[in-house]
Amino acid sequence: MQKKDCFYLGKIVKKYSFKGEVLAKLDTDEPDIYENLDAVFLELRNNLIPFFVESSQLHKSELLRIKFEDVNTEADADAIMKSHLYLPLDLLPKLEGDKFYFHEVIGFTIEDKNFGKVGVLKGINDSTAQSLFEIDRDGIEILIPMNDEFILKVDRENKTILVETPEGLIDLYLEA
Repeated sequence: MQKKDCFYLGKIVKKYSFKGEVLAKLDTDEPDIYENLDAVFLELRNNLIPFFVESSQLHKSELLRIKFEDVNTEADADAIMKSHLYLPLDLLPKLEGDKFYFHEVIGFTIEDKNFGKVGVLKGINDSTAQSLFEIDRDGIEILIPMNDEFILKVDRENKTILVETPEGLIDLYLEA
């Protein structure tokens, strides 16, 4: 399994017991849907390694307490500390309407209700306080905040996202 075929689920943040149990912080709004996993991929030395789950349960709502098969001691748990957890993309719950996963809209055309075609979505910058659409318009990068009020429609069939941005926002990038 390669990372491009998976989604990031979370990270092992600390040991829970002397029997090798660990706590993982999940990167999801719905941690309960991942409570009964059979297996996950752990990123170890830049490789995704399958680990089978003996048991797991939510711990204080945000953390998932996991007991992996063949991780039976504190030393075993130490060996996987800070590892990132991944699952295959096909295990992602399907989103409907205007909700989307970042990876699924890369390559979509962004159209503004007033401006017209803006360009092609080449990435999403989520390292800032507000996530941003990174759009390529013939070599010019345009950044549009991913604000729910700006996103009017996500059209998966035609691979377009219709937005309505504040007047003049797009023009700021085009004035040279």
